[in-house]
Amino acid sequence: MDSISRGVSRTAVWTGESIAMQDVPIPDLGQGEMLVRIRCTTVCGSDLHTVLGRRSSPAPSVLGHEAVGEVVATGPHAATEVGRRLVWSVTSSCHECDRCRSGRTAKCRTVTKVGHEPFTGPWPLSGTYSQYIVLPPGFATVPVPSVLPDVVAAPASCATATAAAVVEAAGELAGRRVLVCGMGMLGIAATAMCAEAGAEVRALDIDPERTARAERFGAVADDGGPVDIALDFSGSAEAISSLVPRLDVGGRLVLAGSVSPGPAVSIDPESIVRRWLTVSGVHNYEPRHLQSAVDFLERTVAIYPWDELVAQPVSLDELEEALRPGSALRAAVVP
Repeated sequence: MDSISRGVSRTAVWTGESIAMQDVPIPDLGQGEMLVRIRCTTVCGSDLHTVLGRRSSPAPSVLGHEAVGEVVATGPHAATEVGRRLVWSVTSSCHECDRCRSGRTAKCRTVTKVGHEPFTGPWPLSGTYSQYIVLPPGFATVPVPSVLPDVVAAPASCATATAAAVVEAAGELAGRRVLVCGMGMLGIAATAMCAEAGAEVRALDIDPERTARAERFGAVADDGGPVDIALDFSGSAEAISSLVPRLDVGGRLVLAGSVSPGPAVSIDPESIVRRWLTVSGVHNYEPRHLQSAVDFLERTVAIYPWDELVAQPVSLDELEEALRPGSALRAAVVP
């Protein structure tokens, strides 16, 4: 008898020190809720930060927020039918507070987040390191086209959608000199997006193998010259300090990799003023960026080797092994 027939979901619970496997009861579904079977979940760098003690997170909790799944049951008035393969947003928002009204729903004052909620709260099946997740109403969902394999679709719900938000914040890209710093999953996605938009993309990473990989996604190796736009996914204070002097007049720096505590960065305000520079930050994304991510992957799945960025999937019982840094940009788990 499978787990859903028994009314439970095999789930990996983060205790704050280790992973504990539990059979978690599947609740009755309320208004607009969906029960989704996780087909594949990838390991975001933020979860690695959590288990390595670099980032605070509720404990106990169910981590994991990059995934593709299939709807297997719905509550009354759910927006998606059973059988649909889809990805979903990391955040759910009230759409009524001042932040939501300003267009920043990812920073809603009452935001809830997949993979970030306490296991002992009202939403225990809230992360993707589980056989099933319960999606309450309010989370954006996007159907996954049949041409996208699960390992390509799963990162869309975090890495690829966040990259889409960063690229949007960068402004006009056609004909511009763009430097992408940090060739992890987000950096590679942003590199390909900028190249598609007609930018001259330069890749920068301390790992030469990652820089070489970026060249397969539309970049050239960085030459150290001036740029119009710099996108940082490294989160390195030293790297960020080196990017500002390279911006040409009217240049723009978008920061997205600084998601855990680190050293402060010194910036000369006179230089910012005289060169008309813009420095901005992006954290998470809006529903439109998730749709853009899926559309982009569908357009480029036959152009770029997206599947090669993800390691061979392991079982949920092998999650602790997947939660260790490896050579692939993304570890993958198939519950």
